[in-house]
Amino acid sequence: MRVSYSHLPILNFEFYILNYYNTVPSPCYVLEEAELLKNMAVIDRVRREAGVEIIVALKASAMWSIFPILREHSDGATASSLAEARLVFEEYGARAHTYAPVYSESEWEEIMEYSDHITFNSLGQWERYRQRALLRGISCGLRINHEYSTVETDLYNPASPASRLGIRAELLPELPDGIEGLHFHSLCESQAEDLVATLEVVERKFGHLLDKIKWFNMGGGHLMTREGYNVDLLIDTLRSFRERHPNLRVILEPGSAFTWRTGKLVATVEDIVVGGGENTLVANVSFACHMPDCLEMPYKPAIVGAHDPEEGEKRWRVGGNSCLAGDWVGHWAFDREPQVGDRLVFEDMIHYTMVKTTMFNGVSHPSIAICHTDGKVEIVRKFGYEDYKFRMG
Repeated sequence: MRVSYSHLPILNFEFYILNYYNTVPSPCYVLEEAELLKNMAVIDRVRREAGVEIIVALKASAMWSIFPILREHSDGATASSLAEARLVFEEYGARAHTYAPVYSESEWEEIMEYSDHITFNSLGQWERYRQRALLRGISCGLRINHEYSTVETDLYNPASPASRLGIRAELLPELPDGIEGLHFHSLCESQAEDLVATLEVVERKFGHLLDKIKWFNMGGGHLMTREGYNVDLLIDTLRSFRERHPNLRVILEPGSAFTWRTGKLVATVEDIVVGGGENTLVANVSFACHMPDCLEMPYKPAIVGAHDPEEGEKRWRVGGNSCLAGDWVGHWAFDREPQVGDRLVFEDMIHYTMVKTTMFNGVSHPSIAICHTDGKVEIVRKFGYEDYKFRMG
């Protein structure tokens, strides 16, 4: 279903946004196609000038209604489960680069059916599945752990010495027969400077293997579409690496970079609760269910028409509609006094946010929409009682 706003008298951008977000269903994730295409231009530049392959990480963005756009501006897609691999095969239209911390016998045959590259997390998993993967002609790799990361949040640091993810250098003195690639991942919404430092460690610890493989996957976390990211340094770093290892296919699989700042979560203030020195706007969305990284990382999302409170300004929390006591985030000051019925528009809520939602408490799940470049809004998914009921069994 498409709703057109192209007939509206667009006096200025703020007027358009106000009408736009007061008209879409609430709650609703809205992806803005124009912002997505801006990101694609950056990604295309890196692919072209650095001579690398950039593939889409479904763990960050599995919104398959935009796969036609993503496919046009990428070199494949990466999956971390059978469901993701099947979605790549059916909707992206290619076989996946698949990596998972562990593979199960019950899913293995299907994973091979939907994958043309498979990375193994341990030598034990490689030994268990190697023969069948090689017989199918699948290009196989190993995930390595170089034990270095600039990520400060433990929840998102996959390269600690005790990490379950990847093989440490002392366990890999030689390349096992049949292995064609290596894969590391230790960045998270990181800068190009972080990749420079990381590659120094990776080459020091695993350099003896790099000229024996065909492809090298540098994982995700390369947030090249963020404002202020040093894209020139990224390109120069990748070019230099390829000059040192001219026979390698170099692969990056950024997650957030594809859909960074491409959309919002539109919600509604349903109640205002005052007590204990706090003013709380209770919305028809949940941080726990619909914006979980806000509680896990944690971080405070930006809200359209709000800012960090200054001395003397009235402070507001926003509370979710689940029964979890900690389902709130704060504080903000608003440009005008919030009222019941107002729309709350949370910024940058497409990457990772949408794929991590739950139906805890049976609270209403946000719809999904696309604002196309012609000004028309397409509602691509609505959720209802049946979605909650039938996942419960």
